[in-house]
Amino acid sequence: MTIKTDVLNRYLFENKHARGELVQLSKTYQEIIALHDYPQGVQTLLGELVAATCLLTATIKFEGEITVQLQGDGPVSYMSVNGDHNQEMRGIARLAEKNEVEGLRALIGKGTMVITIRPFKGEAYQGVVALDQETLADCLTHYFEVSEQIPTKIWLFSDIKNMKVAGSLIQLLPDGDDKEKQLSDFDHLCQLTHTIKSEEIFSLDAETLLYRLYHQEDVRLFDPQAVSYQCSCSEEKCLTAIGQVSPTELTSIIAEQGCVTMTCEFCLTTYKFDEQKLAPFINDTKDEGK
Repeated sequence: MTIKTDVLNRYLFENKHARGELVQLSKTYQEIIALHDYPQGVQTLLGELVAATCLLTATIKFEGEITVQLQGDGPVSYMSVNGDHNQEMRGIARLAEKNEVEGLRALIGKGTMVITIRPFKGEAYQGVVALDQETLADCLTHYFEVSEQIPTKIWLFSDIKNMKVAGSLIQLLPDGDDKEKQLSDFDHLCQLTHTIKSEEIFSLDAETLLYRLYHQEDVRLFDPQAVSYQCSCSEEKCLTAIGQVSPTELTSIIAEQGCVTMTCEFCLTTYKFDEQKLAPFINDTKDEGK
């Protein structure tokens, strides 16, 4: 059975004061890791982070971007996934050392997860939580407990052999007076969702899977949203960064190398700027020597 992947599905439990999300990825994930020679353990964790970021991005109620970063003292010093409200994703991992270990703690070591949300209108805000749980999914659940204070549960899945990743989210909607009943409903839905098997989430379409899990519930499934790989680097962004470099230093680099180059760490695209292109920056009247 061939299912449609690279989609995120949102759904609502009509009588349970809760919502859910399901994301199933193949091409998007494959394109993110294609240009990088990551060990299998890094591929797995980065895939989980991509799926998790899709789920988190779907909780944003406005147009904007989200960045989820893992950083620590382990073999992977830094891992980051960026996404936006259009479900356009990119991701990267920086390795302090290359080995074949697997798992969140073995790869990141002692570290933190930083979630930064940048609405296109309004102020950015950030949440930080220690990576002191066994899995990335558990760390994200803890993040919602301490930062958002909204009961939320996340499940993440990976099929490295077939280069697929997936994730599911259940979140309480605190919109009633009977808090005890709401929490009971939330726990019940989490128990049902916990029965998802890896082979099911990678072989069944959203409608079939949701029916199998929640056939006794009143579930409203919304139109799916496409997920894609899209790097946001550009010549314009490079020039903005170059504008922070002093004219004296730019002149020195051009004299030595003939041009200024910048390579995007996500997609490995290299941008080159010659003296003519950088003339407005080199001739900046704000040069510290003037």
